[in-house]
Amino acid sequence: MNKNFLALLFLFLLNQTNAQQTTSVASAPMGWMSWNFFGDKINEKDLKEMADALISSGMKDAGYNFIFIDDGWQGGRDNKNNMIADPVKFPSGIKALAKYMHDRGLKLGIYSDAAQLTCAGYTASLGFEEQDARTFASWDIDYLKYDYCHAPADSNTAKVRYKAMGDALKKSGRKIIFGICEWGERKPWHWAANAGGDLWRTTFDIRDKWKNLTTNKNALGILDILDINAELSKYSGPGKWNDADMLVAGLYGKKGPSGDEGGVGCTDTEYQSQFSLWAMMNSPLYATNDLRNMNTATKSILLNKEMIAINQDALGNQAVRTVNDSIWNVFVKPLANGDMAIALLNRSEHTASYQLNAKDLGLAGNYSWYSLWEHKISSKGKKWKGIVQPHETKVFRLKKIK
Repeated sequence: MNKNFLALLFLFLLNQTNAQQTTSVASAPMGWMSWNFFGDKINEKDLKEMADALISSGMKDAGYNFIFIDDGWQGGRDNKNNMIADPVKFPSGIKALAKYMHDRGLKLGIYSDAAQLTCAGYTASLGFEEQDARTFASWDIDYLKYDYCHAPADSNTAKVRYKAMGDALKKSGRKIIFGICEWGERKPWHWAANAGGDLWRTTFDIRDKWKNLTTNKNALGILDILDINAELSKYSGPGKWNDADMLVAGLYGKKGPSGDEGGVGCTDTEYQSQFSLWAMMNSPLYATNDLRNMNTATKSILLNKEMIAINQDALGNQAVRTVNDSIWNVFVKPLANGDMAIALLNRSEHTASYQLNAKDLGLAGNYSWYSLWEHKISSKGKKWKGIVQPHETKVFRLKKIK
């Protein structure tokens, strides 16, 4: 029996069990995150506009229901050491902003760090975990991204600091999703769930580029992150998601955090590939572009509901990479209704043809090969053959036929 098929069968059975367990984060979170577009120059007016655009663009209806405030919202602490928002950036306060989101059927995420200062140098939560967790709960926050700048490099300290906040969130009186963000350096897929994490970043921050061509090994592009996260499929499932970082579709090389270290922008084909691959890997889908001004190509990527359904599938499988060479990657992902999702990536710089064979994927019988980007059945039977452009990812949903 094909060894890849055995691996997929094991993953299918494991995640069927996981999916039956009660979890507050049954599917990977989706929404819009402030960092790549605004950096720390954020305010309540811009966030409200993004929330309104999330709704008017159709993204909320497609499943994006979070607005995530990243670094830069903090205004220090009051005379009782309660964390407060910057009164200039957020004159109405965070609780009022949360109400704005909740009134529109959205949720609000916030940011802190497991040290005294955040990555951008603002007030963080070390030593104030329970107090800050109670504050976040009193503001009706739904999600906490917890970073790790200015913290020691060893694993043991990270485990202690993250568990302190994880425990504090549990005691806060409100369910707050806990996103652990120590960039994969200490292999959080082994311990983050025990620290209370619902998801964990597996890599350093993404830049707006296809792959890293700089001397900085941590200035990662789409392909670099793919190659890290793709190897971690066995650690992902309902309530424990591998987070491959933010989507860069629609940024087009914008100056700012994602434009640093060679982040010169991507083609729409490359943006589409990131969305496809992140969906296959069950990574959270965090858009970071200007939702108020999206072109047709960006909308078609972010609003592909058939691809979103792959990401949000109830079985919770992260796709297994069954082919991995210098030109081709093939990913296989069992789905809750018995279908299979197949992704084919051309990693090369040249247009090439490829033949997918169901038997090679561990699948017996005949299938309809529905293309999720062409929105049509592109083949019937045991095989699909076609042309794939450089850096393009084809995605198919296979349904068995007689």
